[in-house]
Amino acid sequence: MTAAIAVLIAAVLILAALAGLRLMNSPRTAVAGNLLLAGCVVGALLTVLAQADRSHLALPLAAVAAGGLIGLVAALRVRMIAMPQMVATLNGLGGAASALVGAVVLAGAPPVAGSLVSAAAVAIGAVTLSGSLVAAGKLQGRLASRSRVLRHHPAAMAVHLLAAAALIAAAPVAGERTAVVAAALAAVGLAGGVLFAMRIGGADMPVAISLLNSLSGLAAAVAGFAVADLLLVAVGAIVGAAGLILTQIMCRAMNRSLPQILSGLSPAAPGAAPAAPPAAPPSEPAEGDETARIREALAEARSVIIIPGYGMALAQAQEAVKALADGLERRGKEVAFAIHPVAGRMPGHMNVLLAEVDVPYDKLLDLDAANARLGATDLAIVVGANDVINPAARTAEGTPIYGMPVLSAADARRLIICNRDRQCGYAGVPNPLYDRRDVLLLIGDARASLATLLDLLDGPVSGASGTAC
Repeated sequence: MTAAIAVLIAAVLILAALAGLRLMNSPRTAVAGNLLLAGCVVGALLTVLAQADRSHLALPLAAVAAGGLIGLVAALRVRMIAMPQMVATLNGLGGAASALVGAVVLAGAPPVAGSLVSAAAVAIGAVTLSGSLVAAGKLQGRLASRSRVLRHHPAAMAVHLLAAAALIAAAPVAGERTAVVAAALAAVGLAGGVLFAMRIGGADMPVAISLLNSLSGLAAAVAGFAVADLLLVAVGAIVGAAGLILTQIMCRAMNRSLPQILSGLSPAAPGAAPAAPPAAPPSEPAEGDETARIREALAEARSVIIIPGYGMALAQAQEAVKALADGLERRGKEVAFAIHPVAGRMPGHMNVLLAEVDVPYDKLLDLDAANARLGATDLAIVVGANDVINPAARTAEGTPIYGMPVLSAADARRLIICNRDRQCGYAGVPNPLYDRRDVLLLIGDARASLATLLDLLDGPVSGASGTAC
């Protein structure tokens, strides 16, 4: 294959990748966009293999086959609830690949520019690898999910940045010690990734995932410069830009700046959050037990907004949520879903889970649209969500969620919360809604609680295990 043909194919693949990203903007076309992007990856691999020396194709073909098989098995075996962990792991593997490419090129003693770029690929790739593994460990529960900040954390980060910069600058003049420089860069990068990721936790995890995705793209683009591959540069740049845009979207959704999140500073300065509405005095429970009150709320509601959260994902209760929505609609009730941008552990987590059970896209309301409707809604049903409905975000200064826009679930005429317990959410901030007597609580597994709601909707409770309290 000539260089001109390779460049032409690369241009076509880049345009196709951009089209695929655009298709993924909507759940209606996301599957087509994903397939198009997968086709672009296959095309890129074939283009690279076509340019390789045919006498040395055995190892690249074996690597492609092994990687494809591992990816297929992982995609089939990983549950949807574990998808954020898988995304974080894939980000890390992308960073590792870029770091290895940079190290190999650096070992060949390239010119000054090549040495600098290769060294940068090693550093950025190592940061991405270790940071992504820490994020995956937090998401999987292998590591504590809370933010951990060392006593001199900013100073440690500054030292690592200076050390990485010094090693990158030393790469062109390292001579026979190039391997030592590469190893030192990898070590510094791995330590820097751990320092970066360990301080991000709680409500900030979606930001960490999208930022690490951006870093994996940046590492790939830098590695592309190191090997003079236009296609790798372009694809890495696309991934890096897309991840950075998503990071900014997540930051806006949380009313936080990226420097605040990365530095561990207080989420918002006093006065930055909207004024908290005056707290309504808790009303006395209606006559009868909690079960009767829930049945009454379900029967009398004409409009219902369901608010899913990570608890729904953890219990794999999306099918039960769809069944409840269908049951409500069969009784002539208007049903919609309120989706907070950072509900779950990665951007779009709730959208993916609801799309999996064929919830129509036009029933999914974003934060602003949902809050505009909640005040006129007869009933809001929260399924496993905590931080994204916590009104303390408007008042609890210095907490991880302070200043974050939340869903105004309490504005609905009636509110049912289905959660496993009354404990704090992922951000570690108590939710005052649990102490309000006018809020109806169903404590227990989400699927069991949803079964209780379905039975109450149909009539007398028949063996559901959710416990009203």
